[in-house]
Order: sequence, then C-alpha cells, then structure tokens
Amino acid sequence: MQSPDNSTPKTGQDASLAAQVKQLATRAFGLLGAGGTDNQAAQRMAIATFGIRVGGAALAYLSQVVLARMLGAYDYGIFAVAWTFVIILGVMACGGFSSSASKFIPKYREAGDPDSLRGFISTSRRSVFLIGSTIAGAGIGVIALLHSVIDPSYVVPLSVALLALPFFSYAMAQDGIARSYDWPFLAMLPTYIWRPAALLIIILIFLLLAGEATATTAAMAAVLSAFLVAAYQHIHLNRRLRPVLPKGPKATDIRLWILISLPMLVVDGFLQLITSADVIMVSFFEEPDQVAIYFAASKTLALVHFVYFAVRAASAHRFSRYLHSDDMTGLAAYVRQAVHWTFWPSVGAGIGLLIIAPWLLELFGSGFADGYLLIAVLMVGVLARASIGPADALLTMTGLQKTCAVIYGTTFVLNVVLNLIFIPWLGLMGAAVATSCAILFETTALAFAAKRKLNITTFILPLMFQARNAAA
Repeated sequence: MQSPDNSTPKTGQDASLAAQVKQLATRAFGLLGAGGTDNQAAQRMAIATFGIRVGGAALAYLSQVVLARMLGAYDYGIFAVAWTFVIILGVMACGGFSSSASKFIPKYREAGDPDSLRGFISTSRRSVFLIGSTIAGAGIGVIALLHSVIDPSYVVPLSVALLALPFFSYAMAQDGIARSYDWPFLAMLPTYIWRPAALLIIILIFLLLAGEATATTAAMAAVLSAFLVAAYQHIHLNRRLRPVLPKGPKATDIRLWILISLPMLVVDGFLQLITSADVIMVSFFEEPDQVAIYFAASKTLALVHFVYFAVRAASAHRFSRYLHSDDMTGLAAYVRQAVHWTFWPSVGAGIGLLIIAPWLLELFGSGFADGYLLIAVLMVGVLARASIGPADALLTMTGLQKTCAVIYGTTFVLNVVLNLIFIPWLGLMGAAVATSCAILFETTALAFAAKRKLNITTFILPLMFQARNAAA
C-alpha cells in the first residue's frame, strides 16, 4: 500500500511497525471481547462501559467540586456523610437483585424461558422499591428517636437524603437488567451521567431561588435527581423490553431467586461498606470540614477506581454465560484479558492522577490540598484491587458467592477494626492506611479463592509470566 503523497513502498520495518499498531488497535477494540457468537456485543458493551464511566467519573467529580464550592467545607462534609449512607443502604435495598440479574437473565435467555424472564424482572423491580421504601422509613424513624444523641447538623440532611433510597435502589435494579441485555447506554447513562447532571442543575436552581445552598438543600436536590432518573430509566427500559419480551404469563421462583441473590447482596453490601466505611468512620472522630477533605480525596481517587468497576460491570454476565456453556477454558482466557484491562489502565490513570491531584484538590477550595497524601496511600489499595481484575464477580457468577461474601465480610470487619485503631492515632491518614491494608487482605483472599476453587489465576504477575512463556 502506498501513501497518496509518496509513491515509495513501505520498508519492512515500516510494515512491521504498521502490523504492530494494527495488532494493538485490534486488541484495544477487542477489549474484553468474549469468544463465541456474542463477541461483537461484548466489545460494544465493554467499550461503551468504559466511555460512559470515563464521562461519568468526570461529571461526578465536577458535581462534587461545584457542591464543595457552593456549600463550603462544613456543609459539604455533612452532605457527603448523608449521601454515603444513602449509597450504602441503597446497595442493601437492592436485595442482591441488581447482581443476580446478571446470572438469571442470561440463564433464562439461553434456556428460552420468557415466562421466568418476565417473572424475575417484574419481581426484582417491585422488591427493591419496597425494600428501599421500608429502609428509608425505618431510617428516618431511627433518626427521630435518636436525634438527641446525633450531631444536630446531621439530623435534617440525613433524614431528607434517605427519601432517595427507593429511587436509588430501583435504578440499580434496572441497571442490572439493562446490562444483562447488553444495553450499556440504558444501564449506565442514567446513573453516571444524568443523575450527577440533574443534581447540578437542581442545586443551581435551588441556589437561585433561595439565595443560598446548604447540606439540606443539597440533600433535597439529590432526592429529586434520583426520582427523575429512576423514572426516565423505567420508561425507556420498558420500551426496550417490549420487542424482545412481549407481555405474557410470569413464572415465579422466589425461593431460588432469594437463595442466589442474598449471598450476592452480602458481596455487594460488604464491597460498598469496604469502599465507604472510612468516610463514615472519619465522621465519628473528626469535624465535618475534615470529613469533607477525606471525601474529596476519595472522590478524586474514584477517577482511577472507575476502571475496575467498568470492567466488573461489563464482565459479570459474561462469566455466567461461559459457566452455563461449560466452557472453562474460554472462561479462564476471558478472565486473563479482564485482569490485564483492569490493571494496566488503572496504573496509567493512577500515575496521571498523582501528577495532577494537587491542582484537582484545589478546585474544591482552600484546605482541600491536604488530601494529596491521602490519595497516595489510598492508591495502594485501588491498584491492589485492580491487580486481580473482577475476581469477585468471577466467584459470584460461578456459584461461589458465599465464598466471596465471607471474604468481603472478613475484610469489612478488619477495615472497621483498623479504622478504630488508626483514626484516633493518625487522624485522616489513619483511615487511609486502614482502608488500604484491608483491601490488600481482600485482594489476596479473592485471588487465592479463585485459584483454589476454579484453578483460574487472577493475579497480574503470574499472568504476565504466563504470557511471556507462551510468547517464547
């Protein structure tokens, strides 16, 4: 092939370079591409997931910067704690259905069982809304009963924020359904793009109308944005489901669904607790403005952590498909690819973040630059988790959800104990050290379980040596 500007043929070296570039591009576009008939769907799902998570991470970060600027460090710290409670309880309110969708929907589609599909989808959506409403009501009641022993600054914002729970959990369940159908835009745009965008717009409207923004008005904006996004997703998900799953009888196997979903709930719940417990623990020992610094550091680190969650979201239901196809060789190869595409982008993003983090933290306001060292310490845990890829999703989707739940439960207890020891001693840095140590334990335990129970290597270092030996 000749260039239109130069009729000289390529040299062998140029051709070799072009071949390498082509191979690299093919690997990039084959990101997480599964073998088999759904290869192209897997590629689209993974690439779309990465794109949405990148844009969502940037938008979510922008929304936090704007909130910190509008609210001030003290009110921002209060809102951070309130919304962290919503995130944790929202995961619990899903009852595990947001994750078990990745197991049951592919299973029923492969089996050609539309009745069970309709039953699962309907039951999961109704259940999570009911559970979310119940937890929200109970939480508000507990706050009312214990308001005398709770810091008065937290009472109203936390009570208001809990009203978002039914809509938050409902959206998570719909996310799981859409991902299982390989509809990444419908699954993730509402959660990662529309909700932070709506939060920003609504809080700005409140600011214009009321003339000031507080933790309570931010909580109100969060509730309204959660409702609008859940409603939008509900309408569009029904529209997408109608052609592929027409109305008809519903088969219900609630006992099986609960038996499978509950261990997944434990996994998801403890994962969220491990990710968010440090913010809650810091609020027990430090003032809201210090909580705000820690929260800003953790949100900045999320710009790296999104890689792991993106790969996890794109992989879970495909692990299930390999299992149901009895293709353990293909599963192991897919896992290797998933680990590489989790770890190396995380390393690159981590290095880049450490370079620009001081400037990013200054966007939040004065004093937030103190969070730089926190980011460096927390980065150890993030890269450790990335080094084994979505190993937790692998265990969960291959019937080892109880093993995964035990690992996460142990990690959570370890995290709490270490936080109780280190925060009074080292302050904010103690929380960062405790969290990273707990995640190092989690990573080791997950990799060991995957190797022992599935004979699948998930740790990046052995996989690198395997690749070199295969190339040799």
